[in-house]
Amino acid sequence: MRLIWGAFTSGLLAGHLVSAQLGLPNGFLSLTTPSFSVELVKDSQTLYSLKPAGSSFDFIPADKMKERQKNRRYHLGDITFRARKVGTSKWGVGDSAMARKPVIPLPVSGTTLAAANLSPSFPATTLLNITRRWVLEGDVLQLLFDVTNSQTAAVEIGALGIPLEFNNIFTDRTAAQTNEGCSLFDPYIGQDAGYVQVTPLLGTLPPLLILPVGKSPLEGWRFLEEPNSAPPWYQSQTFEGLYEWQFHTLAYAEKEWSKVVPWNAPTSATLEPGQTRIYGIQFRLAPSIREIEATVRSANRPVAVGLPGYILPTDQIGKLFLNYSSPVQSIEVNPAGALTWTTNSDASNPGWAGYSITAQGWGRVRLSVTYADGTLQTIHYYITKGATQVVGDLGNFLTTSQWYNSSTDPFGRSPSVISYDREANAPVTDDPRSWIPGLSDEAGAGSWLAALMKQYIQPNAAEVAKLEQFATKTLWGSIQNADGSVKKSVYFYQPDELPSYPYPSSIDWTVWWSWNKADSFATNRAYDYVHVTAGYWALYRVARNYPSLTTARTWQWYINQAVLTVDAMTNGEVWYAEVGLMGETVIRFLLDDLKREGLTANATLVEGRMKARQTIWAGQRYPFGSEMEWDSTGQEGVYAWSKYFGDTTTATNTINSILAFQPLIPHWGYNGNARRYWDNIYGGKLQRIERQIHHYGSGLNALPLISAFESSPADLYLLRLAYGGLSGPLSNIDQDGFGSASFHSFADTLKWDGYSGDYGPSFSGHTMGIGMYLINHPDFGWQAFGGNVVSISPTVQVQVRDSVRRRIYIAPLGTLFSLDAGSFSAVSYDPSTHAVTLTISAVPEGIAGAAAAPHGRLVVQQKAEVAGVTLLKPTVAFEVDAEAFVVPFTSGSGTITLRM
Repeated sequence: MRLIWGAFTSGLLAGHLVSAQLGLPNGFLSLTTPSFSVELVKDSQTLYSLKPAGSSFDFIPADKMKERQKNRRYHLGDITFRARKVGTSKWGVGDSAMARKPVIPLPVSGTTLAAANLSPSFPATTLLNITRRWVLEGDVLQLLFDVTNSQTAAVEIGALGIPLEFNNIFTDRTAAQTNEGCSLFDPYIGQDAGYVQVTPLLGTLPPLLILPVGKSPLEGWRFLEEPNSAPPWYQSQTFEGLYEWQFHTLAYAEKEWSKVVPWNAPTSATLEPGQTRIYGIQFRLAPSIREIEATVRSANRPVAVGLPGYILPTDQIGKLFLNYSSPVQSIEVNPAGALTWTTNSDASNPGWAGYSITAQGWGRVRLSVTYADGTLQTIHYYITKGATQVVGDLGNFLTTSQWYNSSTDPFGRSPSVISYDREANAPVTDDPRSWIPGLSDEAGAGSWLAALMKQYIQPNAAEVAKLEQFATKTLWGSIQNADGSVKKSVYFYQPDELPSYPYPSSIDWTVWWSWNKADSFATNRAYDYVHVTAGYWALYRVARNYPSLTTARTWQWYINQAVLTVDAMTNGEVWYAEVGLMGETVIRFLLDDLKREGLTANATLVEGRMKARQTIWAGQRYPFGSEMEWDSTGQEGVYAWSKYFGDTTTATNTINSILAFQPLIPHWGYNGNARRYWDNIYGGKLQRIERQIHHYGSGLNALPLISAFESSPADLYLLRLAYGGLSGPLSNIDQDGFGSASFHSFADTLKWDGYSGDYGPSFSGHTMGIGMYLINHPDFGWQAFGGNVVSISPTVQVQVRDSVRRRIYIAPLGTLFSLDAGSFSAVSYDPSTHAVTLTISAVPEGIAGAAAAPHGRLVVQQKAEVAGVTLLKPTVAFEVDAEAFVVPFTSGSGTITLRM
């Protein structure tokens, strides 16, 4: 099909037929700046190619432009608007991509490289006259629009935006072509401080920054509708689609977005007769992804750094540092009272203004900072309950509202934690996507996976009792066969097999995913095995460390079941076992536990199978695929095993890959949010291709980042990015404990999906990576990610406030302290002697129903070599069990001091 289409379009171009509206046959304008080689389509003066000087890499999909040359396809240089005469109600619409005609070229001089009047592409009734200019201002390429009121009455501009086209088209590309030639782009929807970052997928090439010129705020971020019935298949799994930078959004807020609260307060602009206002963007290259913020500062734009990020539990104190040439004039918050702030003196660099932020309430919050020069910056937070309470709420909801116990269910789903529809407040017992009600694959296994991994970090006796029933009656024997193989679903559509089952007639059962029994019972998808492995491993951890909670099976049975599942997954008969799998860091944890328990034969089996997989990846430059050539699911597993087996090249390539699709942005939704855009088709209630906010990519891709930081504690970019991803899964959990698959990012929706879907893998990543990370920042001093620093002299004292409270990493020591049982409540660190005192509690603070640990079980691991630091040891003797120091409790808590 690709060859036929190519021949067809070539014929069109040769004949200069009408359908080639963009004007490709009539040639190009070539421009050169100190930073870029630029090509514009001559007829439209839209961007055809944008390459860094001296590079062959193109940020624009020039090679797909023939397929995208017709009307209603957007290109960089287009403009859309809605305008009306003041005093009237109806908005007139302008869109330069709808009915293209050659623009009217204008003479150029001085800094202007190319200019044109866009009137031919707008209706005759258009109220605005628009001139577009490509300008070189101080060696910086700019795209400017002179917007003029051509009427005799005042005109209100209710919407104005610039479509952005970059090469995020993966269609018909190999893995190498995709990784070496494509980019992804994400916005900071921060008004005058807003920008868009365009990151090449290699993760090592200079990223492109799109910044405002003058008063050209990034107020809104709108997905652009395009035809999708022909290559390169717009809004598909291989082409997410394009977005628009919006300067004004009031007209959309009044209509399409009227049922949502937009990211920023909608505005319009009024032009008097003959008045012109200039809107524009500029193009800058950052030396690297890690230097994006520095590049923004060098362009004299405001920069915000939130620590530990922008998802803020009410029991943690957030830190916010602002850097701009103009001082802060005022700060406001919406909703009122959701955040309070005081200035702090943490910053040692006078260019930074520091604030301590506390939260109350729940949900989305916008902090608006106005600087003395009138610049407006918005920073977007999400407030949750205290972090451990959020986890407690999730566990309760999963084992009550989502607990499915039916003696008549013919599919063997009872008892279990089943998928849930929050909008209907009911279990999802029937869905055309067989896996969702079928307890397997990501969107069916997600809920019970979350319930089990919750017990690993915060066991609850009543919840464990139910989940043991699930594990021994439904997981083993229904989802999983006696040979260890795992079904793709236990639910199926086959009326002749179950003539009395009331399959809903309202469902279309003719789609491919309405599997019959044979397809559902197939055991050939490796991804499904990881969830089962994690479930058994979590119960092993509970049975081993909280032995009074488990009665159905021993810890030995649970850990052996986990090994059996890994064995079955890697026996050569299961598809996709040779790619990285979502959540498989748990197998790395399993291997550590097998070694600690002295289970040598099982450890040897698991290690050998993982080595065979990693050997394959070591021979591949881009071992990150899945069912697709490009994906963001394989990186976690590839990194875990490449690091374990000492393949630093593959491990480094993996981290660079993640940096390209997981941005660091002052916005709770985009910060640490790994690129996912097609999963709502397979796991969501609202099914569409869209940039998803905090889908499972956030929690899982943060695991390699946090692991890499532990090995390189000076790389604070990794910590900030990782913590954003690890915190993401907290935002999915609502006030009652329901965990949603993801948040819908389109400006007309902005809500959590109604289905629980595949949230479980994201929460799994959260449980395996979140902790309290103590650093001494070069600009901001002592800071605790997941904790509150309460004193820094003579020792650094921290209240531990992360959701898990099982993991403390002290960066100056390169040392990780982790608990098998118990809960960290406080830590004291002496920088002069490197002594550490840990306070461990039997239960996390303030959690009703949490099981009490019989004692603390502490493991100490030096993750990075730090000059002058050796492995810390307790100052007094403690019993050691499976490499863990056993810390006795007195009145529910105990302490342990360690020194070099």
